[in-house]
Amino acid sequence: MEKEKVNKELMEALDILEKEKEISKETLFEAIENSLLTACKNHFGKADNITAVVNRETCNFQVLATKEVVETKDDVLDDVTQIALEDALSYDKNAQVGGTVSIEIKSKEFGRIATQNAKNVILQKIREEERSVIYNQYYEKEKDIVTGIVQRYVGKNISIDLGKADAMLNENEQVKSENLKPTERVKLYILEVRNTPKGPRILVSRTHPELVKRLFESEVAEIADGTVEIKAIAREAGSRTKMAVWSDDPNVDPVGACVGMNGARVNSIVDELRGEKIDIINWDENPGNLIQNALSPAKIVAVFADPDEKTAKVVVPDYQLSLAIGKEGQNARLAARLTGYKIDIKSETQAKDAPGFRYEDYIDDEYEEEYEEGYEDGQYEEYESYEEAEASEDSSEE
Repeated sequence: MEKEKVNKELMEALDILEKEKEISKETLFEAIENSLLTACKNHFGKADNITAVVNRETCNFQVLATKEVVETKDDVLDDVTQIALEDALSYDKNAQVGGTVSIEIKSKEFGRIATQNAKNVILQKIREEERSVIYNQYYEKEKDIVTGIVQRYVGKNISIDLGKADAMLNENEQVKSENLKPTERVKLYILEVRNTPKGPRILVSRTHPELVKRLFESEVAEIADGTVEIKAIAREAGSRTKMAVWSDDPNVDPVGACVGMNGARVNSIVDELRGEKIDIINWDENPGNLIQNALSPAKIVAVFADPDEKTAKVVVPDYQLSLAIGKEGQNARLAARLTGYKIDIKSETQAKDAPGFRYEDYIDDEYEEEYEEGYEDGQYEEYESYEEAEASEDSSEE
């Protein structure tokens, strides 16, 4: 038996589509078979008795019509579904009245309109599959970060090119202090991927706190492998982020791991966030200690936390009050979000003057003595603002 000739052109076309569009050959074979049935329906008016098969190995296709055998040509009521016995015998020598024969239909017989419609069926299927592949790819990346290129402004929103699809960075997901320009590369957090008739609609964000978390996961190996865990994060996009980290390995410094050698790790993230400040603190199961850490870099005299009410009263030295509260209340606000506690900050003078205040409820003699000694030794410096505290920290690191 002669070996069937391979349709090389069709095979190559399917290989290219599978590689570039990531559409499986099986899906394409089915699309071709459906298109042939559509062409038959358009040409003959029906296709119920017609089957189309594409050989998966050679890419050759065959269209067969199954027709009922009737005795004479006068008995043929429908040329599409019936055939006279004398004609049927030319296709099958064993044909009998009441039986069926399969007759091959040549695609060349199809009219121009039927052929065009068949082509449209294939193209439509390819477009649908392409959209489905892209949707599935980005749906898997939902709640993760991607790198995109700024394309253009659409009103106040920004169109971002993600490679295989476009995403939309809406105005309320943009950092107000950022001025993104066309062709600029940015990291984005995928908020949602919707499947629409026009293809996947991808919504991204530059303001979401999870963006910072994902950046640390990609930059810090200890976070990626689970050695260090990000317990909580609070962010005011474009200005400052506070992040609480923890590790169950006593040999690992979670804050140090996130900061990196000479601040290399955290600085790369700060650069990506266009200079946004990042405070990294140690997580503590004790709410008092956690709140004290969260209000860093301010020095704290005492903390009284009520876990049931989720409230906390904090006493700070008089000269540290503005630092603890922060510019426009930002430090206290972020600390409250990070810890989940409503924090009331008072200076020592304000606390002592408050009705019913008992100093011993907040601080024991040992802590007070230690604090006063530290103050006399110059251990605690007086900062009036975040800027002064950071300038001091920077100079001490150098």
